[in-house]
Amino acid sequence: MRNNIIIVNEAKCIGCELCIKDCPGNCLCLENGKAHADKTGCIECGHCYAICPQGAIRMANYECKDEAVVSMTEISSVTLLEAMRSRRTMRRFTEQPVEQEKIDMILEAGRYSPTGANAQNVSYTILGSRQKEAEEICVGIFRKATALPGKIASVAERFRITDDFFFKGAPLVILVTSRSSVNAGLASSYMEIMAESLGLGVLYSGFFVLCTRLSRKLRKTIRLPKGHKVVTCMVIGYPAVKYQRIVPRKPARAKTL
Repeated sequence: MRNNIIIVNEAKCIGCELCIKDCPGNCLCLENGKAHADKTGCIECGHCYAICPQGAIRMANYECKDEAVVSMTEISSVTLLEAMRSRRTMRRFTEQPVEQEKIDMILEAGRYSPTGANAQNVSYTILGSRQKEAEEICVGIFRKATALPGKIASVAERFRITDDFFFKGAPLVILVTSRSSVNAGLASSYMEIMAESLGLGVLYSGFFVLCTRLSRKLRKTIRLPKGHKVVTCMVIGYPAVKYQRIVPRKPARAKTL
């Protein structure tokens, strides 16, 4: 159990109990008309910090900027849905580099994605100078597919394994790693939406993820954090193609119980 890092400014606290009622771990209580944080049990979710009308709460070891909340309702839900329906996996990229400020925004979107129990246990690796080496290792694996499991062999037979088979010549590759596939998957979704909003295209290279499980050399090359697995490999760049219409989809498999 993590220690409670919540700091209450009693001079500002008005004892409204909003933080107490909203704490998912029941780590706050009212003492002498002021909010008080217990010593253990806090998952550092920040609900108390976010909800306090007086700004009386701080979180130790975090940078607290007092930034105002922006509601998702400020984004047109109709436009957002149409943009999400228009999304395409991109496999053709220009050579234009992705600007650092856009990379920072993509990573920030991942950083603010939800994680179970607020574990914040997702890491991001930009392949950068090791991108070419990592792809070469994967290409070598797939070109020797006859000695590997059937799934890879069948892929190698269906596709021509070119030197850029995994990253398609894109200028940016980000690996999303974690002990939790769910947390890393959620982060990847946030990151993709941000990338698309910045005019970029994204490919999830599942074959690269497969190679990380087959090759110790590849895991060493990408410096995989201890205990982590590569959950997604996000290939990102400026699209070299423009799609004109939303594709059809099968009906949603949904039911009400």
